[in-house]
Amino acid sequence: MNSTPNPDIKSPSSSGESTWEKLSQPTRDLILFTLIAVPGIFGLVLILDGYEKNLVRTDTLTGYILFGLFIFLGALNSRKKLSMIPLGRASLWLSAHVVFGISAIGLFWLHTGKIWPVGLYEQVLTAIFYLVAISGVVGFLLYRIGAGQLTQTGVEVIYERIPLELHEIRERSEEIVLECTEESGSDTLAKHYEDTLSWFFRKPRFYWQNIFGLQSADHWMRFHAESVVRYLDEKETAHFDKLMTLMRVKRKMDHHYAAQDLMKKWLLVHLPLSIALLVLAVWHWFLIEVYVI
Repeated sequence: MNSTPNPDIKSPSSSGESTWEKLSQPTRDLILFTLIAVPGIFGLVLILDGYEKNLVRTDTLTGYILFGLFIFLGALNSRKKLSMIPLGRASLWLSAHVVFGISAIGLFWLHTGKIWPVGLYEQVLTAIFYLVAISGVVGFLLYRIGAGQLTQTGVEVIYERIPLELHEIRERSEEIVLECTEESGSDTLAKHYEDTLSWFFRKPRFYWQNIFGLQSADHWMRFHAESVVRYLDEKETAHFDKLMTLMRVKRKMDHHYAAQDLMKKWLLVHLPLSIALLVLAVWHWFLIEVYVI
């Protein structure tokens, strides 16, 4: 009996990448920071429990740790502005921001000892803290969903360049229609463009449909293509194919615009709330230091 192994059959250990290697880098970063944060929180709980058994106040310790965590979380925005300095991958900072931001919620409850405080100032501070936390989670979900969708488009474009890209696409579409009219002597495609397609090329379209990953733009393009292509001759059809190629590119640009624009608008909510939280936390620390300790 021949016991020579078949070289075409691979064992599980040699089948390629491991499960860890198959994960994306941001996912691995999230797991690593979670493995750091969770034991840290449990260790802090044990330390606080020991202090409380010895009748030692723990709110001062948790307050300083929480305040330091606020400073660290706020450093992410500074990291974005200093992208030219090698301070580590932006995705690494984002993963740390997400994990330690969620950890801050548990630390906040450890500090206050309750979900909702009694005093008016404390209630305002707590409300803003919750708004920052909620907007942070929403922003992270938007980022992960949007990044995955944009990767599938196969196109990379900077948000600030999108208006220029759309302008060039619109000009090229008008040139194609003009060339078609001059070469074929027919204005069928020109009329269809003026009545329908010019609306699509004029500015970004299907904003919310792109946000939610719907295929409304594709259905719209297919419907209007089928409604006119039957009336075009061979020369017009060749120009219309060029126009359809531009429409597909425009479709991808619209997707990028919607996803990136929503993230910009989200920052206009999350960032001011974060700044307000940090200011109130500083004032809270000042009051504690002056009137309590």
